[in-house]
Amino acid sequence: MASLMRLFRAEPRGAKPLYDQVVARARQPHWFREGEVPDTVEGRFAMLATLLALVDLRLEAGGEAARFASISLAECFIDDMDAELRQMGTGDPVMSKKVGSLVGALGGRVGAWRRAIAGEESWPAVIGRSVYREGRVSEEARDYVERQLRLFWAALEARTDEALVGGTLP
Repeated sequence: MASLMRLFRAEPRGAKPLYDQVVARARQPHWFREGEVPDTVEGRFAMLATLLALVDLRLEAGGEAARFASISLAECFIDDMDAELRQMGTGDPVMSKKVGSLVGALGGRVGAWRRAIAGEESWPAVIGRSVYREGRVSEEARDYVERQLRLFWAALEARTDEALVGGTLP
């Protein structure tokens, strides 16, 4: 019950600094140059959702504060997607359906990355769906993205809950 009470008293968007760092990381040019991720709305979303999925999995594995930050991170994502869709001209009648679809895409990535991290599915297979949506890309680019994502995951695992909850990515 005390946990539940803290949930309602917590800052609802407390993970905004962390979310902003994930967005900045997803926008780094190397993903699009060396990794050959398409520099399109879909490609940028794929990179953001992939990195968010990995951060979310790390937060879920942490203590109570980290798990709560995971919820806040999802709220930040929803707020951001809502704002982005509005900027692109999406109107209110279809907004919730489109945001729901994007949340579902993120959730699918979280599940896929959970399986990859557990060794139940290969990293290259998950990268193919999560980052490239099964599009054609060079083997070198795929290998580059895999190396970068493995390094990112290892750095996330080594990071303390406090650092992540505080908004500091490795």
